[in-house]
Amino acid sequence: MTIVLYPGSFDPVTYGHLDIIQRACRLFDHVHIGVVHNPSKSATFSLEERLHMIQSVISEQVDNVTVHAYTGLLVEFAHTIGVSAIVRGLRAISDFEFEFQLSLTNRQLSPQLETILLMTDSKYSYISSTAIKQIAMYGGDVSSFVPPLVEQQLKERL
Repeated sequence: MTIVLYPGSFDPVTYGHLDIIQRACRLFDHVHIGVVHNPSKSATFSLEERLHMIQSVISEQVDNVTVHAYTGLLVEFAHTIGVSAIVRGLRAISDFEFEFQLSLTNRQLSPQLETILLMTDSKYSYISSTAIKQIAMYGGDVSSFVPPLVEQQLKERL
């Protein structure tokens, strides 16, 4: 049984994230989604809100997923839940350098933990949570970037 971890801040979860989740669920037996609490970054949504949003939107789409919150080192969390690989999404070539560096660092910390990079569908390649929040902040339409629940949460928050 192949069990993987897809980590991220998911602030908020986007259709790009969901694309990676759905594809990972087709490739692997079970996908753990790790929603990170990073005290050094200010998030638009609380950890609990992000967990709720991601659980709500994926529960209708896939059934081989577990959503967790975590803090600390990614490799330590991966060991705790017993995964063999980390899945990361790539939107553009500019993401590759960061993900490559992160992958090598994680490999140094935990040589047995693999990193798998999945390229997002091209229709989501320009989407980022940061850009979506900026669009929403100025009253723009984000319905093509995020699920309806997330769109509503963005309108209420921003």
